[in-house]
Amino acid sequence: MTQAPEARGSVAIPQAVVVKDLADLLDVTPVDIIKELMKNGVMATINQVVDFDTAAIVAADLGFVPEEESSASAADGEGAGPEAEPEAFSMRVEEDEGAALEPRPPVVTVLGHVDHGKTTLLDAIRSANVVEGEAGGITQHVGAYQATAPDGRLVTFIDTPGHEAFTEMRARGAQVTDVAIIVIAADDGVMPQTREAIDHARAASVPVVVALNKVDLENANLDRAKQQLMEHQLVPEEFGGETVVVPVSALKGEGVPDLLENVLLVSDLEEPKANPDRDAVGVVLEAATDRHRGVVATVLVQTGTLHRGDAVLAGMAYGRVKSMEDQDGQQVKSAGPSTPVVVLGLSEVPPAGERLVVRKNEKEARREAVSRRRAAEASGGERTAVTLDTLFGEIHRGTVKDFNIVLKTDVQGSIEPLVRALENLTLDEVNVKVIHAAAGSVNESDVNLAVASQGVIIGFNIATEKGAQRLADSEHVEIRPYDVIYDIIEDVEQAVQGLLDPVYEEREDARIEVRAVFRLGRRNAIAGSFVRDGQVSRNSLTRVMRDGEQISESKMASLKRFENDVTEVDAGAECGIMLEDFRDFEEGDQIVAYHMERVR
Repeated sequence: MTQAPEARGSVAIPQAVVVKDLADLLDVTPVDIIKELMKNGVMATINQVVDFDTAAIVAADLGFVPEEESSASAADGEGAGPEAEPEAFSMRVEEDEGAALEPRPPVVTVLGHVDHGKTTLLDAIRSANVVEGEAGGITQHVGAYQATAPDGRLVTFIDTPGHEAFTEMRARGAQVTDVAIIVIAADDGVMPQTREAIDHARAASVPVVVALNKVDLENANLDRAKQQLMEHQLVPEEFGGETVVVPVSALKGEGVPDLLENVLLVSDLEEPKANPDRDAVGVVLEAATDRHRGVVATVLVQTGTLHRGDAVLAGMAYGRVKSMEDQDGQQVKSAGPSTPVVVLGLSEVPPAGERLVVRKNEKEARREAVSRRRAAEASGGERTAVTLDTLFGEIHRGTVKDFNIVLKTDVQGSIEPLVRALENLTLDEVNVKVIHAAAGSVNESDVNLAVASQGVIIGFNIATEKGAQRLADSEHVEIRPYDVIYDIIEDVEQAVQGLLDPVYEEREDARIEVRAVFRLGRRNAIAGSFVRDGQVSRNSLTRVMRDGEQISESKMASLKRFENDVTEVDAGAECGIMLEDFRDFEEGDQIVAYHMERVR
């Protein structure tokens, strides 16, 4: 009789764990673990990853009571620092009750149309010439800097290549911004990227301050720019609205102190605070591999203080902070809330917008990173997306309150009536919101916005760019094309009410050439055919083409190989085909076999 293993208490095991780490957890040698795995029919090496179920069996065989780490840590560490924080997070990180919160510098993102002076404005604020070092004077990547306002307070600025990075970070749950400065050139006015930046800031619920730049130019027209802002629901204070509009000349430095003062006034309404005495939580603004220094990540500390030597985790990247540099490239030992730093020491390049947290030691950070990778591989990395078909179910599960729509049309004149009609479909359970509407094809920026807001893209009489379609497929974003306005209204209305009919798309099975015709009386004819490509099935639908024109569409009546009825015929083979409602075959006709597949 086999002796029961000695009881050794409970142990928390991650969803996925390396054999060597499992041995450390159970306080045995890796050889012992490998032996137990072999007993259970699992062949594994010391560096191989095993899932929770397998590890739990080994632990039980060795006398432990296995518990899944997520449930164990939730029970033991509720509200106990970064480990207890949710995956989706914002700049306003939940702090421990009773923690001593202190004011932190506001974080400001600068957005706007290309060449309207975003980087030149930051250059004036920081009194450092950044523009000359960039190709064509255009920002090539994200930069984060701190500047001192006239009253001596610090302000953290994030300069982006546009709103794309801003949206990509939001798509990963990283809401890093307290205030958005929309830069508008007074000589150009509101341009397409300006409109997108405004919509992206509004979708993120971020307060907006407008910097009217280039006011020193002869053709500057401030009144026209302000009028255009009002068309986008940004009413300047002087016209009775709430939008702060500050005229500036970034090149000459005029109006910059006034802009900083207004940014602080707007941010003070939210009273940004953080606890500098806890473990750091931050967000990766950008990361890349340097040939000489390894992985280099720009990190914005959101709360707590990050120290050199801390063990950190960012998505599937982990490591120890080997060194930290400030915006001027100077080495620093620590970084407090709202401080941007360049961090060296991560194992791989994390994506922009990934949360960075401090862990107890590097071993724990590595174990969690491996667990996340295994979980991502197991799920296929898929994200849940809201579509018109799933909308009604999501509403009743309580997961959707706002149904966000990105609307693209062929002409500007179609936008206003469509937006009004769609937003009138709002019900008590769900608010239908058009978060961005513009004329033109669906681009990657539209898809990023839909990802960030869990929205759907509706296109009216427009095409989708190839890059946008690839991104939509990988991010599981629905793009719905229409050519009739009433169909858009009807589909959205039915989706909100849970009445949307399924949509089918045609999938081609085979192309077939008619080489001979055999008459069976007056009513029937068999097309002696050759399957050029694909595979024709007995259940296929068919379309007969002659000289490039369709002359018939019907179902397959019979499919034969020689004298035998068959269910399918592959490319390169001959067959006999009879159709239900067509018999007037001629040699040289083309038969297209297809089936209808439900796509939503």
